[in-house]
Amino acid sequence: MDSTHSRDVPRGSLGEVARVFLRLGLTSFGGPAAHIAMMEDELVRRRQWLPREEFLDLLGATHLIPGPNSTELAIHLGHRRAGWPGLVVAGVCFIVPAMLLTLAAAWAYVRFGTLPQAGALLYGVKPVILAVVLQALWGLGKTALTTRPRIAVAIGAAVASALGVNELLILAVAGGALAAWLRLRSAPAPTSPLVLVPFALQGAAAVTATASVPFSLGGLFLFFLKVGSVLFGSGYVLLAFLRADLVEHWGWLTEAQLLDAVAVGQFTPGPVFTTATFIGYLVGGTSGAGLATLGIFLPAFVFVALSGPLIPRLRQSRTAGAVLDGVNAASLALMAVVTWQLGRAALVDGWTMALAVLGAVLLLRWRVNSAWLVLGGAAVGLLRAW
Repeated sequence: MDSTHSRDVPRGSLGEVARVFLRLGLTSFGGPAAHIAMMEDELVRRRQWLPREEFLDLLGATHLIPGPNSTELAIHLGHRRAGWPGLVVAGVCFIVPAMLLTLAAAWAYVRFGTLPQAGALLYGVKPVILAVVLQALWGLGKTALTTRPRIAVAIGAAVASALGVNELLILAVAGGALAAWLRLRSAPAPTSPLVLVPFALQGAAAVTATASVPFSLGGLFLFFLKVGSVLFGSGYVLLAFLRADLVEHWGWLTEAQLLDAVAVGQFTPGPVFTTATFIGYLVGGTSGAGLATLGIFLPAFVFVALSGPLIPRLRQSRTAGAVLDGVNAASLALMAVVTWQLGRAALVDGWTMALAVLGAVLLLRWRVNSAWLVLGGAAVGLLRAW
């Protein structure tokens, strides 16, 4: 891939970045795979902010640092479009809508003791999201899977993911496999240490407090800062982290409260990590919600700021570029497996199948904005429930 292609697209304004990511933050239901698909549809396909090759490199880079992948991709894209101010604006605008919705849900939970009913909303949204993700996978796959070794890596990664292999191990092996293939075809080159970074940081995640700790706002902030600094993987990994300390070791939450917090993070749009907002409100009110949210997302901004300038250099190195190609291929395979799982949960009857097909036709034939599709699916779900 050409490392100079990023200079071919002009920079945009901060207002443009803010508008785009506020809308994405309000409409990106369905988890990281869906968020990534909507960003690809809006920013690569429709607005042409950057080439698909560069989008894939940014996506692959988010898997090599801790934190929420889709949020980090938004931060990368903001930096790519409007420089360092864009980095901050894109991340904040993507996070804030989900944070405010989660805060409202936490208030209702504390006030009334129940969660808002979201089943009807998600009934119509999930099938449409499925169409959006499939469309993105098709476009990204045509760009990323252009050689037989990359296709083989993607197939192997998909099989391993379906069998339950840890996603970090899959990404590491995928990057190493393409780098090894490159070395077999050319002169020996030093192995990039980049792929080892996740394992070094993941080791730090095992260090957790075991003593009972009285609640404090400072302790809450530091806990979520630690989680945001070392957490790789899916929302299920986040659940394990939160349960170990907040429920078992410190007793700040009950098991039921934790499960409700994770449920809110799943059915609100935007990053799943806004689960921290809900928990912060439960244990520390509005101040706790703000500090918990800041703590868990702050490392993502720092890691993107540090790693972003390295991506063009990585692409210039043949070995590091091969590692990145392997990670990109494996990332798409992981998205495909998540899409399969989403499809099994979303396509439950004739109505949902019809919504998925209609969404795919509108996307592919008329290039309808995915945000409108999500809103339309939500409206259909609510109307059907009524």
